[in-house]
Amino acid sequence: MPHDHADPAHDHHDHDDHDHDHGPGHAKGHGHHHHGHDHGPGGHSHAPKDFGKAFAVGAALNIGFVAAETVAGLMTHSLALLADAGHNLSDVLGLFMAWGAVVLAKRAPAGRRTYGLRKGTILASLTNAVVLLVAVGAIAWEAVRRFADPQPISTGPVMVVAAIGIAINTATALMFMRGSKDDLNIRGAFLHMAGDAAVSAGVVVAALAMALTGWLWLDPVVSLGIVAVIVLGTWSLLRDSLDLALDAAPRGIDPKAVRAWLAERPGVSEVHDLHIWAMSTTETAMTAHLVRAPEPGQAPDHDQFLHDICGTMASRFNIGHVTIQIEHGGVGPCHLAGADAV
Repeated sequence: MPHDHADPAHDHHDHDDHDHDHGPGHAKGHGHHHHGHDHGPGGHSHAPKDFGKAFAVGAALNIGFVAAETVAGLMTHSLALLADAGHNLSDVLGLFMAWGAVVLAKRAPAGRRTYGLRKGTILASLTNAVVLLVAVGAIAWEAVRRFADPQPISTGPVMVVAAIGIAINTATALMFMRGSKDDLNIRGAFLHMAGDAAVSAGVVVAALAMALTGWLWLDPVVSLGIVAVIVLGTWSLLRDSLDLALDAAPRGIDPKAVRAWLAERPGVSEVHDLHIWAMSTTETAMTAHLVRAPEPGQAPDHDQFLHDICGTMASRFNIGHVTIQIEHGGVGPCHLAGADAV
């Protein structure tokens, strides 16, 4: 059943609540084709939350701490302290990047950017993961080099500065904790700050152990241990961000379950061309073709049918932007019905 659609994404109608409001559900008639667009109940509730105050406070605290920690690291010859300062600096940049993405995501669609700049939150989380891994890679390199030339450090000042870092980074991480489960971009900021707190704690442990034992090699050993912890914590952020950047279904949404639920709707005989992807780190979109023959002698109920589907997609599957194309199957199979069609 050929469709005359210019969009190469197979009728993925870009839409947004800034452009128009279709109400609870609607269908557009194109001969025997019907397209339903609905944000669904609660579909407007997944925009990026406002963490502006958390970003501002966290960035200000960490900029001041990076400056103080760099001076202290140079004065005490502590690799762990300098490594922590470098890591903190990358995290300040990460905070600004995540903050900027949240601001841009709230801009209304315009011109060719029919989704606005929501995807920026995904790109920010991906970049943050890469930057974090590069930063800890530099720490690991310097730690390995320091094994051949261990340096004595002033353990007292080092522990004091690192303890301050624990307090600052823990406080900043807590400001992002409530959004870290639902927003990958905020999760990136949270992991940066939590990682900094872990690094600072490691510095305290290393300095205390060296003060008690005099073993200078503990400084690079602890640095490598911290690197391992951060890499383990960042890997999932990198994986999930890359998945969303490649338009995979967000983690926690099972496309098979969505397909099965759609196939069980009254009158539906086939589901094909199903696509689920992230518009941002907090908003998910879906398109699908449903073959649904009209009941003999009954008036079409497409509006209510679409309304019910969109409501459940939002409440049960957390998919707020839904596009459904209804086909009656009367003129042959849809050219997008094949399993290998994209």
